[in-house]
Amino acid sequence: MSMNVISNYAANVAHRNLMTSDAAATSSLAKLSSGSRVVSAKDDAAAMAIGARLNSTVNALKQASVNAGQGVSMLQIADGAMARVNDVLVRMKTLSVQAGSGQLSATERGMLDTEYQSLVSEVTRIAAATDFNGQQLVNGSLTTAGAAVSGGAFAVADGVSGFTAHGLSTSATDNYTLSYSTTGNTFTLDDGTNSYTGSIASSAINSSGGMATGAAVKLTAVGTSAAGDAVISLNTSFAAGTSVAAAATNGGIHFTGSSTTSFSYKVGAGTDATKDVITVSVDGINAANLALAGTDITTTSTADAASDLISAAIDTLNTARSKVGAYQNRLEFASANLASAIENSEAARSNLLDLDIAQEMTTFTSKQILTQAGVSMLAQANQMPQNLLKLFQ
Repeated sequence: MSMNVISNYAANVAHRNLMTSDAAATSSLAKLSSGSRVVSAKDDAAAMAIGARLNSTVNALKQASVNAGQGVSMLQIADGAMARVNDVLVRMKTLSVQAGSGQLSATERGMLDTEYQSLVSEVTRIAAATDFNGQQLVNGSLTTAGAAVSGGAFAVADGVSGFTAHGLSTSATDNYTLSYSTTGNTFTLDDGTNSYTGSIASSAINSSGGMATGAAVKLTAVGTSAAGDAVISLNTSFAAGTSVAAAATNGGIHFTGSSTTSFSYKVGAGTDATKDVITVSVDGINAANLALAGTDITTTSTADAASDLISAAIDTLNTARSKVGAYQNRLEFASANLASAIENSEAARSNLLDLDIAQEMTTFTSKQILTQAGVSMLAQANQMPQNLLKLFQ
């Protein structure tokens, strides 16, 4: 190759290699500073895509593990309430046996019955007061057969899409009347003795007095004599701008249904909507659920009857506790499986995306040396044209 001062081929070659080494060193430095083998898609597009899915799965599994843990905690609360009710039932059993003995007078049985009735109320109070994040656990779940969902001014066509309750009376003679007032957008449920109220959130009502969205309105007891609650589910057909007075057509609401409340826990990453869910059913343990409502120990015959009912109630309660324990064990096994799945998924994601620091540091050192050598050689190449000037001397 001819020697000239116009084109410095050696400098161009040195510059190109220097840029390549510098780019490689910069890329290596980016990986070292981030700790990731794949900083951008150009590093490994397939690994980045698979790693992103694995990362999503890992985070979902971590939340599922939290869900399972909260489920266990919730069931522990339910089990604790059942344990206390069991203590109350044992005391009631003692009182009923004592009252059934012939040496007592009616006055003394009346004294015993005062405590007995207080304990019956305490069973119902414990059931109503036991909740987790505002959800009642052991107070049963009731549905309604009557005007609230099938007729009157609160039918499904009028916007009342559902009606459930906890701890309210299921007596065939105890019917409720429902009314609605635009003052405060308040519902009132009343059986003549007990009253329950709740209001629609203003955000659910549009400017024309209709429902902009659906709403779940919780009705809570007024005063201390009532227990339990009710929930009215509304849809957009409900006329929130029109009051509905209490009337016979809105009465006759009678609560029936199961003594259990169901809860579903998401314990998977969402790949299977059915298999990723564990549903638990917690039995109600209020006095009505245990068939103790209305019992007394004022006579030897009623005391003996109460004693038999309490024995049956203890069996019912222990059956409910055994179900809670079984669900706790299942959720704990699910939590252990999630921990294993998280560990293995994390390992798979790490193999794809995490950087081998030792290997990359070796690469960075090599590129750093090449960069330093390139700078030195470029400087030497830039000196070569100056040597030609000596020919003009």
